[in-house]
Amino acid sequence: MPNIRARLLVVLVVLCGLCGFLTVAGSPPATAATVPDSLSFDGTALTVSGGRFIDGHGREVVLRGYNVSGETKLAENHGLPFASVADAQKSAKALRALGGGNSVRFLLSWAYAEPVQGQVDTAYLAAATAQMRAFLDAGIRVYPDFHQDLYSRYLFDDDSWYTGDGAPKWAVDLGDYPDESCGICIMWGQNITQNGAVKAGQYDFWHNAYGLQDAFLTTAQKVMAYIKQNVSTEEFAGVLGFDPYNEPYAGTYDSGQASRTWEQNVLWPFYVKFRARMDAAGWQDKPALVEPNLFWNGNVSKQEGGLLDAGSIGSRYVFNTHFYDQKAISGILMWGNASDGQYVTDFGTVRDRASALGTTAVVSEFGHPLNGSTAGKAPTVLKAMYQALDSRVKGANWWASPAGSGPVLSGSQWQWDIYNGRHSELMNGNPDKVQTSGDAWNDEDLSAVRLDDNGVVTLRQDSRLLDRLYPSATSGSTLAFTYEDRSRDGSTTLTWNPVPSSLPNVSALVGSGQYGLLVWRSGSGTTPTELHLPASFPTATTTVVSDLGTAYAPPAYTSSTPVGTAAEPGGTGSRRLLLTDSDSGTLHYALVTNGAAAPSASVLSAAKSELATWMAAKFS
Repeated sequence: MPNIRARLLVVLVVLCGLCGFLTVAGSPPATAATVPDSLSFDGTALTVSGGRFIDGHGREVVLRGYNVSGETKLAENHGLPFASVADAQKSAKALRALGGGNSVRFLLSWAYAEPVQGQVDTAYLAAATAQMRAFLDAGIRVYPDFHQDLYSRYLFDDDSWYTGDGAPKWAVDLGDYPDESCGICIMWGQNITQNGAVKAGQYDFWHNAYGLQDAFLTTAQKVMAYIKQNVSTEEFAGVLGFDPYNEPYAGTYDSGQASRTWEQNVLWPFYVKFRARMDAAGWQDKPALVEPNLFWNGNVSKQEGGLLDAGSIGSRYVFNTHFYDQKAISGILMWGNASDGQYVTDFGTVRDRASALGTTAVVSEFGHPLNGSTAGKAPTVLKAMYQALDSRVKGANWWASPAGSGPVLSGSQWQWDIYNGRHSELMNGNPDKVQTSGDAWNDEDLSAVRLDDNGVVTLRQDSRLLDRLYPSATSGSTLAFTYEDRSRDGSTTLTWNPVPSSLPNVSALVGSGQYGLLVWRSGSGTTPTELHLPASFPTATTTVVSDLGTAYAPPAYTSSTPVGTAAEPGGTGSRRLLLTDSDSGTLHYALVTNGAAAPSASVLSAAKSELATWMAAKFS
């Protein structure tokens, strides 16, 4: 967004969406080879149980990754995230190796899936499925998302300041909508509540005018059936579920209606219908990742919601929400940077809503602009958001009150667009308005990556922030987790969770390095607990202190090795730490750091003793 416009205003921010996909099944695909570097316990389908994602071995799974990608909202690659399968494969490898991701939210477009009313475009579906398989075959879990923003690009004039995505042209033509105008709008999101054409289009969809919602649901079913029929059994196990509709909003409330009653009487029935379409398409064992009214948790624009009246939605749904700091993005409502614990309350509310709904949660979009007048806030805003995904306790209080951490949240940062700054998008089809910079969509610039001049995927954000230690699979129940990434704000190292002086040997072991600490209670399974090891944690200089054992440069994993390392599935060169216990219902902990070089056995023993005492005091 241009600097002159980014300074003001107060609404919501950012994206996501609607979409559709196609139909018919092609010939059955050949059975895919086992994902490279897989171990015997990898690759099972996930379900929801006890408020967590659970794999086939009963382990709690945390999904971390990115949205792939805002390119879907553009016309230049025909509503696909990538120009080719080769680019998708390149992106998948980099997403795991550079970004530490084990999952993606994969955007799809209704406009390209059903360009002619009642006819799905199988060529589009085939291309999108092939790109999706690039991630599945790299061991990365996928959840497709029907994406929309501002209902449809076809609502906007060719000389408009703004554009949208989502509904196809035929759907807009049915509505005979007024000429679009946002009035005095400083940010694109204001169109949601101020642009009469956008409001009318959204309203018609939710009220099934002209059969629009029925058409969308029919296309959605065909899309899901096609995907299932055109990926292997192993690949389909890596498909988590489906996000039915990005950032839903009523458009206009009926007389006497408010956001809460709209969710109850309009939005939730839509999700029930979508759930039935999933079942009919063979997705009955996968959850629908359902989003509440997009304003339910805004910190400027806020409306009551969060599916408060849905009751216990259980294991067939996941509470799926977004979070952007509207105050930080406005440039006028938060002047300084984010700080330790800035978002623990906001993300704690997400945990609480998921718990009340009897399910788990995923924050499927979060982020901050990387250009414009507020871009300088990004390092601290993103650090604070990742911190809040890890724990609901701020860093300064974590060692004193770790038991209040709550579950580790899954999340997908917006976004992973390898074409950032290299687009050639005709905005609203106008050859005189070719968009090349940033994300090429409404002046946004949020991609964590770009291609350099040699075509190599390169991070645009601090690797210490993005490639994080996190518990990707816990054999039992996670009780607490924290990670001090030591990410940078310019030349300043941000340390929000120092080891307290009451643990001098642990503090000496960590030094100025990065560290993470996981506390869990063992379950009855025999598969190990896994933590993703960032590239900044090379095996040769990684230290682990656990009640299961201590190790500097931990050995290769075997089933009889309590502390070991192995490659992550996908053949990307990324690695994981595996911790194996042989009990049930027992408290365990593991400190992982890249601090002190070659610590002595006595230092490791002393640190272990301190942590054992701390554990007894905090988790008795």
